[in-house]
Amino acid sequence: MEISAGGRLEVRITAADVGKRVSVRRLIEPGVPEEKFTDTVGVLTSWDDGVLLITRKGGESVRIPESALVAGKVVPAAPARRRGPAASYEELAHVASRAWRPLESERLGEWELRAAAGFTRRANSVLPLGDPGVPLDEALDVVRRWYGDRGLPAYIQTATGAEGTQELLCAELERRGWMREVTAELWIGALAPVADRAEASGVVLSREADEAWLARYQRKGVSEVALKVLGWGSPRSSEAESGGGPSVWFATVPGEQDPAAIGRCVVDGRWASFAAVEVDPALRRRGLATTVMAALAGRALDEGASAAWLQVEEDNAGARALYAGMGFAAHHAYHHYREPAAPGSGQ
Repeated sequence: MEISAGGRLEVRITAADVGKRVSVRRLIEPGVPEEKFTDTVGVLTSWDDGVLLITRKGGESVRIPESALVAGKVVPAAPARRRGPAASYEELAHVASRAWRPLESERLGEWELRAAAGFTRRANSVLPLGDPGVPLDEALDVVRRWYGDRGLPAYIQTATGAEGTQELLCAELERRGWMREVTAELWIGALAPVADRAEASGVVLSREADEAWLARYQRKGVSEVALKVLGWGSPRSSEAESGGGPSVWFATVPGEQDPAAIGRCVVDGRWASFAAVEVDPALRRRGLATTVMAALAGRALDEGASAAWLQVEEDNAGARALYAGMGFAAHHAYHHYREPAAPGSGQ
């Protein structure tokens, strides 16, 4: 907290600091014999009508009345990660988008509108990196129309918690009634330690998702659209054939009937992504997920990758423990905001 020369706490922030990372202390439960304080660190996303809105790293918004402020100051950006590969949010956002390539996309300024007939929010949401080139309300109107023309709800994917993320946009969307439906985290780590866990396990690697792999994949009844999204970047794509695009690998651990475990990896330059790592519920806690990831990591190393990323939901404690044990750590949180229901729609 900011302390004056006289030893008193002071508020050293104003509405002009909106958009900056701040640390504030506020009084809670006023009037009790023992004063209680709480501290909040995050991005100051608005200061209107005597109320501050601060967005924390995980995307949670905290409203603080001016009257409750005890101290406050602008603080430096969050310190750089001390382990694993260095990476900016923008780099990871582009790499993650290429790993779930939509079937069609369109530019709106620096925003990218993406659609794939509704298969995954990642491939059916706006990636708002930069300026849409028009005022925000006009941009949101364009987004709603674009997705409405395709029979899809409009989603915008945002991020918080790293330098260059979109806390201000999150606050503006919430102000306009957009609802956050999903929050997860993108984790990164070094690739070699994952590959070092490889064992003689009989993992089968393929460029395509065959019938056995799809039988284990959690999205039953996978459509042709889904197959294209899952398989984009394989040698069948002209971009990959020319050496200009990512490549995709599918891993399968055979079982008695359906596979015991599966996984998917997309190799894109120095990055390898892991997704769709699924294990037969009857065979969990036997190291099969690690086995699958190690086999995929070894192949990614052979293709020149050195770093890895994956996405994990906040409430998936088992997966988070597994990935942390492999050396992964959270880089930023990401969120999907859905357009507000139209008046009279009954939604």
